[in-house]
Order: sequence, then C-alpha cells, then structure tokens
Amino acid sequence: MYRIVQKKTLNPQVKLMTVEAPAIAKKARPGQFIILRVHDEGERIPLTIAGFDRAAGTITIVFQEVGRTTRALGQLEEGDSILDFVGPLGIPSHTEGIRKACVIGGGLGTAIAWPQAKALHDLGAEVHMICGFRNKDLVILEDEVRAASDRTIITTDDGSNGVKGFVTDQLKALLAEGNEYDVVIAIGPLVMMKFVSQMTKPLGIRTIVSLNPVMIDGTGMCGGCRVTVGGKTKFACVDGPDFDGHEVDFDEAIRRSSMYRDEEKQSDEMHQCRMGGLSNG
Repeated sequence: MYRIVQKKTLNPQVKLMTVEAPAIAKKARPGQFIILRVHDEGERIPLTIAGFDRAAGTITIVFQEVGRTTRALGQLEEGDSILDFVGPLGIPSHTEGIRKACVIGGGLGTAIAWPQAKALHDLGAEVHMICGFRNKDLVILEDEVRAASDRTIITTDDGSNGVKGFVTDQLKALLAEGNEYDVVIAIGPLVMMKFVSQMTKPLGIRTIVSLNPVMIDGTGMCGGCRVTVGGKTKFACVDGPDFDGHEVDFDEAIRRSSMYRDEEKQSDEMHQCRMGGLSNG
C-alpha cells in the first residue's frame, strides 16, 4: 500500500497527488512513468512521474479525471492508500549536453513538460517554456513552470489568461527573434505535437515529443501504444515515451488513439449507471 501524503486540486478536473514510494523515488528520472491500481478490482493505468523527492521518498503524479479509474483515484484523500504503485518505467529523458531549450506543454501535458524543464534548468541550461490551455480556468502549475524556466509564456485559446492563441504561434515568434535552440520538447495533445514538429523540421531543430497519451498497460504486452517511428514499429511504453518528433507518424497515432472511443464511452456510462443505482438503493 502506498500512502497519499498530499492532495491538491489544480483545476476542476485535474488533481496533484504526492505518494510515499521510496523505492521508486530513489531511481526516478524525468520522462519516466508509474503504473498504479487504486484497489483490487481496479484496472492498471500508467501515469507520468511529475516530480520526485529522493530524501522524502515521494513521487508526485498529476492526473485528469476522465474515466472510472482516474475518478476513483480522485476520490482518495490525504492519508488514504493506493493498492499498487509500480515504477519507474520507460526510458528517461536525455538532458545531457543541452544548453538552450524550448519546452512546450499543452494542457495536461504541462505536468509532464514541467519536470523536464526543471531538470534542464537545474543543469544550467537556458529554458524557455510555452504552456497552452483552452482558458484561464484550466491553467495548471503556473508558479512551478515559472520557477523552472528563464522565460515563460502562457497562452489560452480565448485570451482569458496570458497571450491569446496557440503554442505554435509563440514558438514561431521565439524563433523569429533569433533564438537558437539545441532542442524543442513538446508534450501534450498529439495534434499539437504534430504541428510543432512540422514547424521545426524544415529548420533542422531537434524535436522531442512524448507519446504518453497513447499508452495503456505500460508493459508493451497489450500493443495499444504501437506507433510508427522512422518507418519502424515502436511501443511508446517500452521504447519511449520520448521519440524524435520528426520521425513519428502522427496521423497514424491520432487514428489509433480514437479507435476505442465509442467502447470507452459505453463502458464509462455503464459504470456510472451502476454507481447511480447503488447510491439510490
């Protein structure tokens, strides 16, 4: 059992939890993930490690309540325990030798981009960070992001916070200023990572994307995170989750990510219906 020592609501759907897991905290590195199971009848889900404290023996996760497992996780409080918490898994992000980077987080992807920016910043790299959200109510980790970057740009689709527009608009502006980046790191919705990669490819700027959004069981056995990278089949959970954005077949990944949308919706509706029946009994 893994005790929750901190719980924080970042916005109405997104929560942050810090969990006691000393063995994982001892080895965790930015870019890796854990697999958890809330209770003995629950499913296993992968979540990216948003932070770790080796001295305290804790791991921080950030998640959005979008399905029955994340909703069940969100109902736990400080002092409660998670049944299974396994990791660290995945290949750590490569941060060596980077002197200047632009790190881009889209929506919940900001929680994954933040530790990468922090790792680079702590190593002495100059870090520019762009974080994009639909509106001001969905902005998360703004203070943490500002502390981990030398220059921070917050964008919202409707202009309700920061700069109005998309992260690609701000990347274009930073490049037009003459900024020369050793790497651009983009983490968020697949379509966002696709357009960032399309922008940097003609300029020859190394671009790393994280394919966490397509992972399912986190072991490679289910095949659900199968992607084509450089014309070869890869698995996001065991070969990644970081990949060269210029080699990822994003169109294929986007199609695969929506393959089971109807079944997921049906399963979620059935679960909520059963829960409703229990509450009325």
